[in-house]
Amino acid sequence: MSCWVVTGERQAARIRGLYLRAILRQDIAFFDTETTAGEVIGRMSGDTILIQEAMSDKVGKFIQFISTFIGGFIIAFTKGWLLALVLCCCIPVVVLAAGVMAWIMTTMSSRGQSAYAKAGNVVEQTVGGIRTVASFNGEKRSINKYDRELDVAYRCTAKQGLVSGLGLGVILFVIFSSYALAVWYGAKMIMHHGYKGGDVINVMISIMMGGMALGQTSPSLNAFASGQAAAYKMFETIRRKPSIDASDTSGVTLEDVRGEIELRDVYFRYPARPDVQIFSGFSLLIPSGKTAALVGQSGSGKSTVISLLERFYDPHAGEVLLDNVNLKRFKLKWLREQMGLVSQEPILFTTTLKENIAYGKENATEAEIRTAIELANAAKFIDKLPKGLETMAGEHGTQLSGGQKQRIAIARAILKNPKILLLDEATSALDAESERIVQEALDRVKSNRTTVVVAHRLTTIRNADLIAVVQSGKLVEQGTHDELIGDPNGAYSQLVRMQQGSNHGGKLMEADDAAEAADITTMDSDDIVLSSSKRLSEVRRSLSHEGSSRHSFSFNFPVPGLINIQESEVGNDNPDKMTLERRKRVPITRLVSLNKLEWPYLVVGTIAAGIHGVIFPVFGLLISTAIKIFFEPKPMLKHDSRFWASMYVCLGLVSLVVAPIQNFSFGVAGGKLIRRIRSLTFNKVVYHEIGWFDEPANSSGAVGARLSTDASTIRSLVGDALALIVQNMATILAGIIIAFVANWMLAIIILALLPLMGVQGYFQNKYNKGFSAVAKCALCR
Repeated sequence: MSCWVVTGERQAARIRGLYLRAILRQDIAFFDTETTAGEVIGRMSGDTILIQEAMSDKVGKFIQFISTFIGGFIIAFTKGWLLALVLCCCIPVVVLAAGVMAWIMTTMSSRGQSAYAKAGNVVEQTVGGIRTVASFNGEKRSINKYDRELDVAYRCTAKQGLVSGLGLGVILFVIFSSYALAVWYGAKMIMHHGYKGGDVINVMISIMMGGMALGQTSPSLNAFASGQAAAYKMFETIRRKPSIDASDTSGVTLEDVRGEIELRDVYFRYPARPDVQIFSGFSLLIPSGKTAALVGQSGSGKSTVISLLERFYDPHAGEVLLDNVNLKRFKLKWLREQMGLVSQEPILFTTTLKENIAYGKENATEAEIRTAIELANAAKFIDKLPKGLETMAGEHGTQLSGGQKQRIAIARAILKNPKILLLDEATSALDAESERIVQEALDRVKSNRTTVVVAHRLTTIRNADLIAVVQSGKLVEQGTHDELIGDPNGAYSQLVRMQQGSNHGGKLMEADDAAEAADITTMDSDDIVLSSSKRLSEVRRSLSHEGSSRHSFSFNFPVPGLINIQESEVGNDNPDKMTLERRKRVPITRLVSLNKLEWPYLVVGTIAAGIHGVIFPVFGLLISTAIKIFFEPKPMLKHDSRFWASMYVCLGLVSLVVAPIQNFSFGVAGGKLIRRIRSLTFNKVVYHEIGWFDEPANSSGAVGARLSTDASTIRSLVGDALALIVQNMATILAGIIIAFVANWMLAIIILALLPLMGVQGYFQNKYNKGFSAVAKCALCR
């Protein structure tokens, strides 16, 4: 089994790697229309566990049981082919029942996993945008949306329990009925066809062992069904061929890039909005080494130009050219290396500032990073941080102000030394002072580069070599500022007047803010750093006096130049082992208390599992009795064979009743427990203080992975595992009673071996728990 466990882990790791590589090579349209970040996290964490279970020890057990089944039937046909052939009539029914059960289980499992993927997307969106959720009091809305997806998954789980119970019940009923047929027909073969009692017993035992082995493949079949459903979606993504392949190494490169850009008669629609035409014959020429500014109303198509230049999308018609070469002909990785993008809301990763900047260039040296941050006007505030470049940025850069994030993004873009610089409203969301600092950094790095600027504030692009006015996806004007402003009826002049009028209307407000901005400006220029705990404590004190909610924090305390450093960054980053152990130890009674609302299901399921467990010792008793009657005189044999055959049928009927009740009851109890735990956990998560989400361990990916993997682990305690525990305890108890009644001395000798079996089970359990904990931590990371 250890070989299969290793195989399963390696295959799961390989599939994770293939899936991640497939995700990273997909085009942007795939993320717009076919998947979400939450679904990807769910597939990477939850679905790969199902695949691993389907490919590890379950395969070994399945092969073992199938081999037992085949070997048993070979022996049976060798010893008495006619009796074995009669008993084989039950096999098609067992196969049919198992096939129908596996098909329905696969369907239900696929629906459940789809619901969990949607729930994971809710987690990712909520945790990733927790500040927005909190500021709009949207926690309850997110919880309700999450709970709706959990309800769908719960219903699928309950149906899976019922279907697996019915399938198992039918299989056991057919198997026990086949034993009844074996006893009755075996007696006839002895009386009329010269069979010996030993031959009948050989056939019966062989068929019995083979049939029981076939029945024991049920857990493996369930795991295969779940793994197959999980693998289907993952392999669908792995095999998907994107129209723009980020990993494609084919294509041409240029030795000397001049940086001339041309969009020639471009037609384009976004894949997520195919009914909205963005560009209809759009054309624009940007000379090399010049700065071109794109201006216009929101939704006019300015940012789409940036997306087409980066080749996030391809135009449906027309061409996008670099130095008179169509972008489709270039090697994609090389093309993007020639461009540096700074967007309105730059994305920073949950790692150090140094590593965030180093994303701009592979194997960047310390000197290159230092030069980049100095050119980006970021060196001053970074040097004042306690850990400097080793400071954690927080998820999506939440530990930095807007201006600081922009400067880190500019440094990242500078590090790759791009021939073309793309600035997508890089200063529109900043206050006046932060905009000034960032604009100085941009002006410093724009020289000798072709620069495309998508501008919201027209004052920032007065000195551009070319200003292009875009309206409704069409180029309506282009020229310099002086040329365009000279036409009072032109589109550019109207935009300037609209913005000046807006600024004049807000003049008093700006004057009132000037004094406050001056203070903030001083703070930003000096890059004063406050710790998160100190700032939050001051905010809480002020809020407690003013009676405000915590959601007003982001509006009442706008400090643009401030960075919050968590205590964990300057404190102990590595808690001691005992602290971690205390956090992990949760009493099982707490889990039981969470499941107390389902006590009727648990009671009924426990009774059914107990009866189910007693069936097998009783079955052994019937076997010993059947062996005895085959050596009775023929008159007694005829009567007793009918009676004991009817007992087997009764045993099959009991299995047909208790197996569905057991699986359905524990399925409902386990499903409701998982739904409750996921819901309660998510409820607690969204109401945490904002500083909690700044911890790397509490990122949206880590929270989503924990909700997925931990819930799956807990499910195993209340579902199949708990049912098997009760069933096995009943089997052991009934077996011991029967053994002591039959021969107490022999029973004591056998019982002496139980402690050794218990020790072996204990160490195996400890090993599995330790192994799963390590795997879970790796998945969260």
